[in-house]
Amino acid sequence: MRPGGQPNMQQLMKQAQKMQQQLAVAQAELAETEVSGTAGGGLVTARVTGGSELLSVTLDPSVVDPEDVETLQDLVVAAIRDASHNARQLSEAKLGPLTGGLGIPGL
Repeated sequence: MRPGGQPNMQQLMKQAQKMQQQLAVAQAELAETEVSGTAGGGLVTARVTGGSELLSVTLDPSVVDPEDVETLQDLVVAAIRDASHNARQLSEAKLGPLTGGLGIPGL
């Protein structure tokens, strides 16, 4: 701080710009990172990016039963939710230190 208790605006702007650059790098890394989630003891696996973009769903052939489609649907949803949860945790771990727990939406 400068005399009189006024913050140096130029210094604050530089800090904000540095933080913005660090966030952009971290977000780009997250977008390239793949995270998996499973359901049914690994019978269904979903892969998402760190940004929660769904990449694939893999089904063990034993889980495909034409007489019980509802269970398969539930397992797919559970695997995607698990993968999305894991992506959120990764995002919080990666971006949390940069945002300082600011609770910025979308980060």
